Amino acid sequence: MNFCKLGLAVIETEAQAVFELTQRIDERFEKACEILLACKGRVVVTGMGKSGHIAHKIAATFSSTGTPAFFMHPGEASHGDLGMITRQDVVVAISNSGYTHEIITLLPLLKRLEVPVIAMTGNSDSTLANVAEINLDISIRHEACPLGLAPTTSTTVSLVMGDALAIALLQVRGFSAEDFALSHPGGALGRRLLLRIDDLYHHGEQLPVINERATVSEALIEVTAKKLGMTCVIDNHGILQGVYTDGDIRRTLTNHFDINTTPLSDVMSKNCKTVKRGMLAAEALALMQKFSITALAVVDNENRPIAVVHLHDLLRAGVI
Repeated sequence: MNFCKLGLAVIETEAQAVFELTQRIDERFEKACEILLACKGRVVVTGMGKSGHIAHKIAATFSSTGTPAFFMHPGEASHGDLGMITRQDVVVAISNSGYTHEIITLLPLLKRLEVPVIAMTGNSDSTLANVAEINLDISIRHEACPLGLAPTTSTTVSLVMGDALAIALLQVRGFSAEDFALSHPGGALGRRLLLRIDDLYHHGEQLPVINERATVSEALIEVTAKKLGMTCVIDNHGILQGVYTDGDIRRTLTNHFDINTTPLSDVMSKNCKTVKRGMLAAEALALMQKFSITALAVVDNENRPIAVVHLHDLLRAGVI
């Protein structure tokens, strides 16, 4: 049994069906997008069986790309769940045959509510196709299943058509990556686009800071006590003059400076990178990676150090 050959046959069948779908992105598709864009309520996506699973995914894609939506099981709708639908909503009904009983049962009620119905069917002469305001043709030549029974190609085409609607609306709405992150705050994208250094930095008593006139030994005590591998170095007016880091400590010891008498100003890094409050954590991480540093001083408008953000804090927060 050549499993690879069988698998390729399925992929080729479904790929051809998706390609043929490109010929049906026409005025009907455009009208469907206009109806969805004008929707003042929510998009209700429904379907039975395998089409129901696809409807779940399409509703989720709509919701995460700026078009509020939810899935409604057509069987449960006849037993109370139809109350979820308001006159401001739009229904997207998926049925390959166009005759799914549970969906057909709902049509008179949706008409009474004057709720627009966008159908996605494989039969343009079906009941659902004829009753709906718009029917999007998702017909296929045949299923990838050799028995012609298991929904395979038909569900793939349904999903692709749903994605086409969702992404077309996304672009027209001007939906941004930050908008996407707002609906995915727990994911990696949300952390990259929403998390700011203010949520992570060390300030107050945690802030390592020392005067430039202090000795190296005094600086070592501050670095060790605050456990950030560095300290900010300020002048008598509290203005940042530089930083003293683990790397500077190694260079100080390698060059045999007397740590008890050498002033910090002689060995500190004077041209240090600084950032301001409100910076995205992802931007801070990129800056650290670019200049191969592990900590950044956060300064105010007068260049006074107010906090330190450390690489380890960014990594622990999942900013990658």
